[in-house]
Amino acid sequence: MKMSPITWLREKARQLISLRDTPHAIAMGMAVGMFFGLSPLWGLKTLLALCVARVLQSNLVAAAIGVTLHDAVLPVIPLLLRWEYDVGYWLLSNPHELPPRLHLVHARPSVWLHWSTFLTVGRPLLIGSFILAVPVSIVTYYVTRLVMQRRRRRRILPPGAKDRNAKGT
Repeated sequence: MKMSPITWLREKARQLISLRDTPHAIAMGMAVGMFFGLSPLWGLKTLLALCVARVLQSNLVAAAIGVTLHDAVLPVIPLLLRWEYDVGYWLLSNPHELPPRLHLVHARPSVWLHWSTFLTVGRPLLIGSFILAVPVSIVTYYVTRLVMQRRRRRRILPPGAKDRNAKGT
């Protein structure tokens, strides 16, 4: 069955809203998932997100959903990785400078799979991803918590009743 990106996102949002947990636990799970989703640790993202979500006593399903949301932006992943690398390189260089331009020679698999590449590329990429992931995670937490609280409030109210806590009433 083929699914459009919009349908996929709606399905993930429906799954998130249907979770039976506190808004804080769900929001924290989403924030942890988004944090690790932005990291360049392929193959470890979901495992790390689930472990940290467990330690923080947040919702594990929400953490898994947060990690998989990055599948929706798959076409822009190379651009995101470049931004993360640029930020990390700039922070690690002294004096601060942007990295040199990439050349097609750098695209050879033998260069990228060499162990020394982790030190030259991996470290700035990891630091840059951390710098970009922290604000995204914070925003994700508050937005998810707000949405979950509003959804819960609507579910509790009987049909036709006005919410006394809503603004403008």
